[in-house]
Amino acid sequence: MGMSWAYGAPNNEESHRVLERALELGVNHWDTADLYGAGANEVLLAPILAKHRDKVFLATKFGNVYDRSLTSHQDLVEQNAGWIVDGTPRYLRARCEDSLRRLGVDAIDLYYQHRVDPRVPIEETWGEMKRLVEEGKVRNLGISEASAESLRKAHAVHPVAAIQSEYSLWTRDPEAEILPTCRELGIKFVAYSPLGRGFLTGTIQSVDDLPQEDWRRSNPRFQEEALAENLRIADKVKEVAARHGASPAQVALAWLLAEGEYIVPIPGTKRVKYLEDNAGAASVELSSDDIAMLNSIQPPVGTRYPEAMMGTLNR
Repeated sequence: MGMSWAYGAPNNEESHRVLERALELGVNHWDTADLYGAGANEVLLAPILAKHRDKVFLATKFGNVYDRSLTSHQDLVEQNAGWIVDGTPRYLRARCEDSLRRLGVDAIDLYYQHRVDPRVPIEETWGEMKRLVEEGKVRNLGISEASAESLRKAHAVHPVAAIQSEYSLWTRDPEAEILPTCRELGIKFVAYSPLGRGFLTGTIQSVDDLPQEDWRRSNPRFQEEALAENLRIADKVKEVAARHGASPAQVALAWLLAEGEYIVPIPGTKRVKYLEDNAGAASVELSSDDIAMLNSIQPPVGTRYPEAMMGTLNR
């Protein structure tokens, strides 16, 4: 996402270097969405995929409306709704075709419902997604930020290969219901923002450390008073990192990797040096004392999204 949207100005040339280096390091699970830059991120991946399609496990998503002229929910557009999610069969099929075209591929390895549409029964959405699998346009199906109830309903229509939700030392909400459900049903859990949107790296000490166009400036956890309180979390991660001669990012990722093979963290970056650092997390082995210390970290101050977006979660 950050290569095309939300975290400062894009640099496509550098992003292509990151993608090429990722494959050299064996980092081949690539995650995008039609929302990221209103399709720009899928376009960014296309020339690399053209050369290396057989090396990449490709995931993209639909559901968060990035162009209001396309949604089936035009009444919400007329009401000037703050955030629109569309899970109608017509919408998802058209967006799948758009993603295939922008990516320049014949099939998507993992296609996610980005958010659950409360206006459409999930069985209806997943029935159409299942047909995309039967037609060979999609190989596996996933869902993002869904409730345990929705996850079970979707799984009853077609096996859910993965659920993707925010999970890190900064956001541990999935531990209550989602992770146990994944273990029960044999579903992979893909942890996005595993570095707490960069916070767990310890490099963000003030909102002034963020570019002016960075969306984190609107995130409640990055507001000055909340940020000052939340620095205690980054300090704990730094403490463990110092004991291992590792970076804080590597420790944050190693904590997730230690939970089991069904957890798949997907740290994003726009720079080769951070990619290489993140990849080094695979060689960091945390002790039981390290994990206990990290598990004792208290939750951060502030919600993880602005209020308008919080309503789209856990449906």
